Amino acid sequence: MALGVTGFLLQCYLLLAAAMYFDLGEQEEKCIIEEVPEDMLVTGYFLLQPWDLNSPTHSPHLGVTVTIRDPNHEILMTKRYGKFGKFTFTAHASGQHFLCFQTNSTRFSVFAGERLKLHLDVQMGEHVIDHSTDKKTKDNMQTLENILNHLTDQMVYITRQQVYQREKEEMFRQISEDTNSKVLWWAVVQTSILLSVGFWQLKRLKDFFIAKKLV
Repeated sequence: MALGVTGFLLQCYLLLAAAMYFDLGEQEEKCIIEEVPEDMLVTGYFLLQPWDLNSPTHSPHLGVTVTIRDPNHEILMTKRYGKFGKFTFTAHASGQHFLCFQTNSTRFSVFAGERLKLHLDVQMGEHVIDHSTDKKTKDNMQTLENILNHLTDQMVYITRQQVYQREKEEMFRQISEDTNSKVLWWAVVQTSILLSVGFWQLKRLKDFFIAKKLV
């Protein structure tokens, strides 16, 4: 009973939140890319359901395998979940992280041609306010502390994002400088080749005129 209530609340949350969704077929894996700073906690909520909510009930054993890969494509975590769930991981390096999802559905577990829709909400940082605190304690100081912790977590998240963006900016600047340097050298080499070919043609033409006694 509690599991069913949890699933219902999670479904309502995902449907109301500003999240993404995409379709998944039989044994199909799809990945999304998230730019994650180093040491950042990432939390994801997902819900798997048929596109047609009025379709006949499919297998209750449907599930989702979540695989997280770091910028070097090394697996940070891989775990099998049910139709809905929550996953968390901490980035050990800044860069593009790959969040991959694969269903265990087959033509025996869903009707032929039916595709499934995966709702996904990805959040970064530990900036969730527990609004139940003041209901339980009625303590204004505790509520204030909770809000301050929330603001602190947001500041940490913003700071890490700024550091990460500075690292990316420095990397792009270095790439641009290297590219400009290569372009400059290529222009010098190209000009040298053209001048050498021009002098060679003039010499050959002069030798030709001398051989023909035209000069």
